[in-house]
Amino acid sequence: MTINALDPKAALLVVDLQKGFAGLPSAHLMQDVVGNAATLLDAFRRHGLPVVLINVDGRAPGRCERPFSTQAFPAGWTELLPELNRQPSDHTVTKRTWGAFTNTDLEAHLRGRGVTQVVVSGVSTSAGVESTARQAHELGFHVALAVDAMTDLNADAHHNSVARIFPKLGETGTTREILDLINAGPHG
Repeated sequence: MTINALDPKAALLVVDLQKGFAGLPSAHLMQDVVGNAATLLDAFRRHGLPVVLINVDGRAPGRCERPFSTQAFPAGWTELLPELNRQPSDHTVTKRTWGAFTNTDLEAHLRGRGVTQVVVSGVSTSAGVESTARQAHELGFHVALAVDAMTDLNADAHHNSVARIFPKLGETGTTREILDLINAGPHG
């Protein structure tokens, strides 16, 4: 289902658009994904809607067959991309698991702001974005996913999340569709 509503108290969550991931090969041009995320950030800020910038600097401690390693990343890999134009009013969250709600203050921050819906964007679609969207859904937030403001290292994984998982968690839409909803409705 294409997104058809944006709650008056929606927040934008931008997941893991940070220096360590910007240069990795991805299913979509990272420049386009970052550009769309920046466009959404500008609109949310302009309408006084909450913005949360999320980065990752570790991984969950459990064993897995394909562990995430940060050893190959350069110094500063956790820094948010400058194109996001971080503002003093933006809330930042550093996570150490795929999902941004685990062991962070994200839920308390959103509830404290009266947020009822989250719009999720970022990388990687099948990990950080999907896990954050799943957690938001389980916590009772309405979830919208900006599908052209996200990408994955694997095109098949991206497609699986967008086509099969996201419709079960919320509504999907493009940056343009979300902007139209922001501009059409009362917010703040």
